[in-house]
Amino acid sequence: MSSPPSRLSARYGTGAAPAAALSPLIEQLLDHRSVRAYLPDPVSDAQLAAIVAAAQSAASSSNLNVWSVVAVRDAGKRARLAELAGNQAHVREAPLQLVWLADLARLRRIAGQLGRPSAGLDYTEMFLTGVIDAALAAQNAAAAAESLGLGIVYIGGMRNHPEQVAALLELPPEVFAVFGMCVGTPDPARPTAVKPRPPQSVVLHHERYREDVQDEGVEAYNQAMARFYTEQNMNVHGSWAVHSAKRIAGPETLSGRDRLVEALHALGFPLK
Repeated sequence: MSSPPSRLSARYGTGAAPAAALSPLIEQLLDHRSVRAYLPDPVSDAQLAAIVAAAQSAASSSNLNVWSVVAVRDAGKRARLAELAGNQAHVREAPLQLVWLADLARLRRIAGQLGRPSAGLDYTEMFLTGVIDAALAAQNAAAAAESLGLGIVYIGGMRNHPEQVAALLELPPEVFAVFGMCVGTPDPARPTAVKPRPPQSVVLHHERYREDVQDEGVEAYNQAMARFYTEQNMNVHGSWAVHSAKRIAGPETLSGRDRLVEALHALGFPLK
């Protein structure tokens, strides 16, 4: 394995790296990469149990646990999820798809069984809490999976067609698929590289937020990503900044997610 300084250099895509304190856990996190090519080997029940235990060890706002996850192994369902997520082949090919959910239905049911009101669930704050809880749980799960020698990639495409994903997974009202996650053994014949991230000067602020200091770091990141695209033989037109600006140009660039509020209302979220 590469030395810790090389890990930091790879993460930032430059010869220079910040003077960072390191630990085995941090080194593992620095090695993260998105995996889109998998062997057919199944993820065992024991591995899945460990991944979910790690997910449940993440922080949860007020210990409300307003998240759930659906483990999808069935090939037919994976194929349908792949279609709904924009025809992503790795969703079909990975032996396990974890669909992470913001889940307010459980607390609504619990309150009803106790004969107590639950109008607080009608507010956007509680939906946001469910999304945050799901994301925290999923990131713990990702780290756990990688520690077991597995690979993962997040699938935001689960939000392209929320109602159809909900119907496929038989989600009750007030349960929403925030994102998916492919899990499996990486195919060594199709390795993937660590993708650089922006310099810390772009994302780390001291005492107050500043926009003026970010431009230099963004330009450095454009150059780092240009090198990455070349090294990986990726045919990307324009810089990272141009690529990102195209992604936010308008509703037509959001892969159907411009109607997300409408979809959430249809799935039973009042969002007051």
